[in-house]
Amino acid sequence: MTHHFATRQLRFFLTAASPCPYLPGRQERKVFAHLPLNDGPSVNDALTQVGFRRSQNIAYRPACEACEACVSARIPAADYRFSRSERRILDRNGHLRRHIVEAEATMEQFDLLRRYLLARHAEGGMADMTWPDYVAMVEDTAVRTHIVEYRAPSTDGGPGDLIACVLVDMLNDGLSLVYSFYDPAMTKLSLGSFIILDHVIQAVLTSAPYVYLGYWVNGSVKMAYKARFNPIEILRPGGWVLMSRRDREPAAE
Repeated sequence: MTHHFATRQLRFFLTAASPCPYLPGRQERKVFAHLPLNDGPSVNDALTQVGFRRSQNIAYRPACEACEACVSARIPAADYRFSRSERRILDRNGHLRRHIVEAEATMEQFDLLRRYLLARHAEGGMADMTWPDYVAMVEDTAVRTHIVEYRAPSTDGGPGDLIACVLVDMLNDGLSLVYSFYDPAMTKLSLGSFIILDHVIQAVLTSAPYVYLGYWVNGSVKMAYKARFNPIEILRPGGWVLMSRRDREPAAE
């Protein structure tokens, strides 16, 4: 698949090897490029379709020498059929109010993120994220992006408590969920799955073909949840294909 960028040739760089955050005992490397300010949206569109992810103004994808476990995953929205358990998740969160806001960081969002990270990812690379880090994650971008806030109903006329957030890029062929976080105390709501299912609905309502979920890593407990969505497509060397039952089987050690 060949893409032509109108304004300039991208320069790609390779990171040094570092410990893999998903599969113990392995090393990871990434190839990355800086998104141009003038045509960032179109470049982000094209790179996402060939397996890159965005972080601020950088697009990256794995380039590990001895491992191909990380594969891009996306949900074909129009073909999606919700299971009974997924409908129950949607019903349990039916009281939440959905608000699309500009990609501008707020302290309320950051407080929620800190609670989420400390409860769910205390040992991860983002655990020490500061307020300036969060501002950069949300605002340092030249692509089409926004935040979706999910709030509990208000009893006093106010906006209601912030329950969950997700940073979403709008692509020419769908929605890319860049990063989501939520109240870690509300485990019964299955908020992580709800955010994805809600965006499948939004994609259908806006005729957006796909919801991009980032990387699925066979063998990683952190990423196992993505294989529960069906149908879901993964990016193989020959292009996007439906994830098969065999793909979902645990990887051999």
